[in-house]
Amino acid sequence: MCQAGGVPVLTFDQSLPWRPQRVLVAGTSGSGKTTWASRIAHQLGVGHVEIDALYHGPNWTPRESFVEDVHALVGEEHWVTEWQYSSVRAVLASRADLMVWLDLPVATVMRQVTMRTLRRRLRREVLWNGNREPALWTVATEPDHIVRWAWKTRRRTAERIVALMNERPDLPVVRLTSHREARAWVAGPLAASSPGGMAYQREGA
Repeated sequence: MCQAGGVPVLTFDQSLPWRPQRVLVAGTSGSGKTTWASRIAHQLGVGHVEIDALYHGPNWTPRESFVEDVHALVGEEHWVTEWQYSSVRAVLASRADLMVWLDLPVATVMRQVTMRTLRRRLRREVLWNGNREPALWTVATEPDHIVRWAWKTRRRTAERIVALMNERPDLPVVRLTSHREARAWVAGPLAASSPGGMAYQREGA
């Protein structure tokens, strides 16, 4: 998969064209976006803003200031966050200088999202603004339960990436197909682009 008229989709072992300043991490629900966004931010020495924390208010209600908060985030020079929520996906992509696409096998994603849901519920983990995972039986009654949502939307990220490549052929996309590849990429090409590495910072970034 290549970007016509722009840079190609990069694999885990290919060098980055510049040191990224504003990074988006894309993937199906449960693919590990937040985990890898945090690790990428740590490697680059920049802040990671978890976009779910901006979106979810108490009792799982959307925060009224969500869109405004995202606009404020993308106005900054350095950040890493997850590429999600239709109301802000375009503005996030307009400012990013690197897209990291977690294109994991469906079986891996479904196992991860199921185990994460079980862990959060059984441990009663507190999530954003005091929220907790709903009762496990809701997977059978709620059409948009996170496990069912992950299955229903499993192909959408790829479709969105293709559309984005047409809209922004200048935006490098790194496609990672496993956690092993993700680890190798963070320790290799991403580390090389960090201070002291070999890649240069994009002019005007």
